[in-house]
Amino acid sequence: MQANLQWLDDPEVFRVNQLPAHSDHHYYHDTAEFKTGSRFIKSLNGAWRFNFAKTPAERPVDFYQPDFDATDFDTTQVPGHIELAGYGQIQYINTLYPWEGKIYRRPPYTLNQDQLTPGLFSDAADNTVGSYLKTFDLDDAFKGQRIIIQFQGVEEALYVWLNGHFIGYAEDSFTPSEFDLTPYIQDQGNVLAVRVYKRSTAAFIEDQDMFRFSGIFRDVNILAEPASHITDLDIRPVPNANLKSGELNITTKVTGEPATLALTVKDHDGRVLTSQTQTGSGSVTFDTMLFDQLHLWSPQTPYLYQLTIEVYDADHQLLEVVPYQFGFRTVELRDDKVIYVNNKRLVINGVNRHEWNAHTGRVISMADMRADIQTMLANNINADRTCHYPDQLPWYQLCDEAGIYLMAENNLESHGSWQKIGAIEPSYNVPGDNPHWLAAVIDRARSNYEWFKNHPSIIFWSLGNESYAGEDIAAMQAFYKEHDDSRLVHYEGVVHTPELKDRISDVESRMYEKPQNIVAYLEDNPTKPFLDCEYMHDMGNSLGGMQSYNDLIDKYPMYQGGFIWDFIDQALFVHDPITDQDVLRYGGDFDERHSDYEFSGDGLMFADRTPKPAMQEVKYYYGLHK
Repeated sequence: MQANLQWLDDPEVFRVNQLPAHSDHHYYHDTAEFKTGSRFIKSLNGAWRFNFAKTPAERPVDFYQPDFDATDFDTTQVPGHIELAGYGQIQYINTLYPWEGKIYRRPPYTLNQDQLTPGLFSDAADNTVGSYLKTFDLDDAFKGQRIIIQFQGVEEALYVWLNGHFIGYAEDSFTPSEFDLTPYIQDQGNVLAVRVYKRSTAAFIEDQDMFRFSGIFRDVNILAEPASHITDLDIRPVPNANLKSGELNITTKVTGEPATLALTVKDHDGRVLTSQTQTGSGSVTFDTMLFDQLHLWSPQTPYLYQLTIEVYDADHQLLEVVPYQFGFRTVELRDDKVIYVNNKRLVINGVNRHEWNAHTGRVISMADMRADIQTMLANNINADRTCHYPDQLPWYQLCDEAGIYLMAENNLESHGSWQKIGAIEPSYNVPGDNPHWLAAVIDRARSNYEWFKNHPSIIFWSLGNESYAGEDIAAMQAFYKEHDDSRLVHYEGVVHTPELKDRISDVESRMYEKPQNIVAYLEDNPTKPFLDCEYMHDMGNSLGGMQSYNDLIDKYPMYQGGFIWDFIDQALFVHDPITDQDVLRYGGDFDERHSDYEFSGDGLMFADRTPKPAMQEVKYYYGLHK
């Protein structure tokens, strides 16, 4: 197969040769590697050769050939944003698409046109291109194994070649993309070529309120898989009605040769609670395991059990060890139309959190994530909505450990397709009811579910943000309901299509709703509990009205709290030659037009993670309903 540039123009092409999404488990050769690191993973982060082209027509066409002369290429760091490396235009924008007012575009297959638009992005004057090259050798532990490459985040459309051979294509910027390199891998001198286009049809459904970047902005790893390998792990801990006992069901997917899987579950103190052995390949399911004295996971006591599965070959040689921490908890929407977690009414003291670093943009570190967790705990914040995309893989485990509820959001926002200059006008809304966009958004739901299905911190799946509503989003909800009965589903945009409310969202979710209007809803025989998915917009001297929302918690059990917009400013440090100091610059400060200017600064913290005075208000009121 050869790469096709026209895939950029077609919403029905969003993955080519991409491996299926799976659980986010790690695997090691033995337990000693838990501390030293797995021999089966090799980072390709660091310096890459790089070429920047302003348009697709100017890209170096054959750069992926092993004998290509790349002496004129620059060097750039991966992970990183192309724009922050000095190429292209930094731009912050909220609702509109970045090209509005400059280039006429409509999503393919809309406005009653059952057709594509040739050259929509593949021959576009505003579609910058990054061409990356990396040469690497295989470590001894990788030789003779199946080799996978994992891109944890690439914005926005990704083509991959190895040693001159086309490997695959992917969209969905904030979800890992994996490809099989095995047919073309060499022990030495491998030439990996990656082409990243800033825009494709995915741009119509990745219109989040944020700085618009491009490039390989999360980790890149190559992974070696042993002869028998657990590719997926599905953990289903279910408490009984008494919340004192429960059962555990575990299913794995094993690729390669049939293997013996030895499972052990330990409590938090390391005591063995149960063990079991199964043999097979493909889907391997363990017998139901019963627990008679449960410790429940909750924000107050985020108790995690330790699962370990050892994989042995036919000669009983250890091939790999898979560890995973999991928790028991219940999430219920009862007949009284109130959500309960572990038999206690749910109160969300939440924030919306963009991933952000004032120096590196959405390239964030473990230190950034740990700092955010500590800030949440110190200020009585018990919940995070991953606005408006899946976060880096470690974030979910950190929230499990800290006891932070998660609303795990899909990478979906099509704000500019239905809201124009403040008016609701959905004539070319996507995904809408459009069958040509259905597969792409279902795939995003599937990826979000598969990667993060085992995390007890996730109590809501969120179908996306500000994408209006239609049959495609209803189908996303149906996907979650078919695959997961342990969580609820959230979506705010169905407020615009009330005829779909019985098929979309388990909660009445609104943005920036006035307290008196919430009261009117709650006193009018409502069918669903109420949740503020965004409220208390923290821009300037804000947060002064929290008490009026807090009072609703005490008076109305069906009011379940909300998520403040938002957690941290989006601003970037720039060196000011006049003062000779590093200063924070916001939207519009980079000569970008159009822009939504200082609207990027509406966090509870400044971009350098210094808390604003409003954080005191949050700590006080959120502390009243811990």
